[in-house]
Amino acid sequence: MLKDVTLGQYFPGKSFIHRLDPRVKLALVTLFIIALFAAKGIYAYALVFAWLACAVTSSKLSLTVFFRGLKPLIFILAFTVILNALYTPGEQLVKWWIFSVTLEGLQMGGFMLARILMLVTGTFLLTYTTSPIMLTDALERVMSPLKNIKLPVHELAMMMTIALRFIPTLIEETQKIMSAQQARGADFESKNLIKRVKALIPLLIPLFISAFQRAEDLAVAMECRCYNGGEGRTRMRVMRVEFIDYAALTVTLALCAAVIIL
Repeated sequence: MLKDVTLGQYFPGKSFIHRLDPRVKLALVTLFIIALFAAKGIYAYALVFAWLACAVTSSKLSLTVFFRGLKPLIFILAFTVILNALYTPGEQLVKWWIFSVTLEGLQMGGFMLARILMLVTGTFLLTYTTSPIMLTDALERVMSPLKNIKLPVHELAMMMTIALRFIPTLIEETQKIMSAQQARGADFESKNLIKRVKALIPLLIPLFISAFQRAEDLAVAMECRCYNGGEGRTRMRVMRVEFIDYAALTVTLALCAAVIIL
């Protein structure tokens, strides 16, 4: 299951989505989330889904990558649908003991399922098509007005990006530790939930040690390269908003307006 977590990974490419300015991508994702939560009814959801399908297709990434990222969320998705189906009042379809499934509950569960799937896919698309360095620069540029109130904008952006980038590394490290302990007889696939939880406890100590060691190595590497924060820092790539960025932003704004109207 851990190997299916793809959050924080970057897949290089030369697609239309890859070439968009990272600051514009952040704005597009924000507008997409606003449109998604403003959507009411099947037509609004269909419009948001069409926009997302076009974006995923334009990224030229394999659908398998997105399905792998969604796989760990199966339990949360199923739990959301069941809760909505059982506890939303309306026209009763099935009744068993104190539980009853309503038509309105199934509809609400379906809409919630679609909303979560599209929300996760949209945010995955941002990290899949944007390198950590460009994402850091974009976050710093977007939060630059906060410098006026003496907030360490560069350091905050760097910390968020490093945390996001370390997710795949820690998952890979966890997988290695689990494989090593399985070779010594540990059982992580037992049907007994209590036994599985107990088997995971010995993972914590070596995982924390590895995480702190990697953090120390990263700090030493940054100090050796004379890193001193954002002061006096120059950029190899200067971000410029081009025509395709304005076009993508205009289309997304139109989508947001259309969803609100619907």
